Amino acid sequence: MSNDVTWLTYFVLSVFVGIEVISKVSSTLHTPLMSGANAIHGIILLGAILVAGSADGFALVVALVAIVLAAINMVGGFVVTDRMLQMFTRKPPARKPVEGGGA
Repeated sequence: MSNDVTWLTYFVLSVFVGIEVISKVSSTLHTPLMSGANAIHGIILLGAILVAGSADGFALVVALVAIVLAAINMVGGFVVTDRMLQMFTRKPPARKPVEGGGA
């Protein structure tokens, strides 16, 4: 089997496994899992930057596009996680306006 077919097989299998794993997670676990996934994405992004440093030609272009997309994904994940966590924080009670005449 050629190397390209092997990598394509890995990719297709990882897509199927990823879909199965994500679809089985209950909604109460999504926030902690997203938080952990964001940390992992940061490590992956650092590795992609290191790999792109040794790439050349078309591989360098693909690596740079992958780095940009991974950075957008990571930042978006942190934003979504932050918004989800804000749903669980208590807001301070609103101040009542002072009644009576002004100063």
